[in-house]
Amino acid sequence: MSDEMFTLLGWAWDVDLATRLARRHPVRPAAIRTLIGVKDLIRIDPDHAATVDLTKPLLVVPLPCALPPGNRLVIDGWHRIHRALDLRMEKLPAILLDPADERRCRLRGGDI
Repeated sequence: MSDEMFTLLGWAWDVDLATRLARRHPVRPAAIRTLIGVKDLIRIDPDHAATVDLTKPLLVVPLPCALPPGNRLVIDGWHRIHRALDLRMEKLPAILLDPADERRCRLRGGDI
């Protein structure tokens, strides 16, 4: 196991657990532009981004405190998003975890 974690501000998610939980959810195409609201807060290594596999689905979670409902956050796949934007792609495969799975893989933030 790689013990990968995604952190943003005071929040954190266990990406390894999210990856395992994602197996229960379908892969669907996602419009990249709807997922990049926090892009400027994410540190990207352009050299790594140039090597990523764009067929690997993004992992997306519903934000538990989001107003309005329906806001989502990518917890795995920012380098793929960076590369896809450079290539002027509009969609990438993605898996949206449900609220229960989001809570299971959240390590801190919100009500924790």
